[in-house]
Amino acid sequence: MKTSICLLAAFLATSATADVADLIREGDRLDLQGKPSEALKFYLPAEKETPDDSTLLIKIAKQYAYLTTELKPKAKALEAARTAVSYSERAVALAPGERDSHLALAVAHGKMMPLLTNKEKVASSRVIKASAEKAVKLNPASDYGWHLLGRWHQGLANVNVVLQGLIRLIYGELPAASNEDALRCFRKAIALKPDRLLHHIEIGRTYALMGRTAEARASLDKGLGMPDLEWDDP
Repeated sequence: MKTSICLLAAFLATSATADVADLIREGDRLDLQGKPSEALKFYLPAEKETPDDSTLLIKIAKQYAYLTTELKPKAKALEAARTAVSYSERAVALAPGERDSHLALAVAHGKMMPLLTNKEKVASSRVIKASAEKAVKLNPASDYGWHLLGRWHQGLANVNVVLQGLIRLIYGELPAASNEDALRCFRKAIALKPDRLLHHIEIGRTYALMGRTAEARASLDKGLGMPDLEWDDP
């Protein structure tokens, strides 16, 4: 009898694992098509079976981050962004030594920032920088980690006067950030993955912010002329 029970338990466990794998596989397929709402219909049931799978949590966080650009009104978009942050934080707690968990957290905060108050933006900015720095420390070959650091430098170097005053009020001084550092980070990202058009677009935007028009035009033209390889490239 004991043997039969053990065999049944093993069979059920194997079946559950197979079902989860199928759910994740279908979620991955929809993720590649840029269909976050549809992908979540498969990822979320899989999460119920494997709530401590950090890789799955990152996939879910990614979908909610994507949804922030689709949902209306602002309150729904913000709710999606906060959910992305929550899943990313769980992934970091489960896998603090994994680059992708820190990248997910940085991306989630980046998607959330436009929806926040100025004070909240300052707090999110610190998380983005710390998470991106952790990602490139864990894996210096992370092109997207360098991209996120470049975006952080670009954003802070060109922040408006009101936000500068708030940052100084909260932290006493402005963190060191410059367009030159943004360029350095984007150049590293491009060297690591030259076919990711987002790197060329952002370095072009940085050149434009610096008034370096010819270099801005060359980088932007290059990025815009590249094929769409990722769902948000268009």
